[in-house]
Amino acid sequence: MNWLAHVFLSGENIDQRLGNLLADAVKGAQRAATRPEFQRGAALHRAIDAYTDAHPLVRRSRSRISAPHRRFSGVLVDVFYDFLLASDWRLYSNVTLDEFTREFYAQAKIARLTLPEAGRTVLDRIIQYDLLGAYRSVAGVEQSLRRLSLRLQQRWRRNFALETAVADLRAQEGELRSDFREFFPDLQAHLAAARSER
Repeated sequence: MNWLAHVFLSGENIDQRLGNLLADAVKGAQRAATRPEFQRGAALHRAIDAYTDAHPLVRRSRSRISAPHRRFSGVLVDVFYDFLLASDWRLYSNVTLDEFTREFYAQAKIARLTLPEAGRTVLDRIIQYDLLGAYRSVAGVEQSLRRLSLRLQQRWRRNFALETAVADLRAQEGELRSDFREFFPDLQAHLAAARSER
């Protein structure tokens, strides 16, 4: 799951939502200095990722990615699942995607003052370019994959072009949508059960 799903699955608490959204940007001592709700959100992020990565339906989705892109099938499926969530939003939420993102951004602008600089930088970019709402379009998926490619290039000092996999994802869209519609309620039920056990 990618940014949109992580925020959506976080519940109502803004600090927990931010922890879930920014878990990859705020780590170590910086995370330890954040509010407890932010840290719970970061733990939720890890739990979502672990459950998702191990799920047979997600593995089936990853197997649908063609050989030239299979090395990054996990990232590609995560991003495309956000596109599928955004395009099927009415199945999962009683408010529109625009209302959801508008309300989240408004709360996040206030809560951002409590974040370390790395978290504020990422959050500001998400809000400025409506990166959660952008998942509703194929162009938004391409942009997300282009940003990921740039980060990989900076880390590994070689060229990446994950956005070239969009044609492959679109070719498999019906099958991936079917996988997602079966998987996402499983993930929601798993998280609800975990919350009730606390």
